[in-house]
Amino acid sequence: MTQFEIVQVVALVGWLVLAVSAFAAHGLNWKTSLRHALIWAVIITGLMLLVTMIR
Repeated sequence: MTQFEIVQVVALVGWLVLAVSAFAAHGLNWKTSLRHALIWAVIITGLMLLVTMIR
């Protein structure tokens, strides 16, 4: 792992911590949010597969 990759990983972890802390600060429901995130992940993955099959 190069020096730049380490910096990239640290930055990504920092952004993840920032996003999770902002999410927790609003007091949103974790179960509902996780379900919505999974639904969006399935939709985006399906669209990516569709575009790949068309090409």
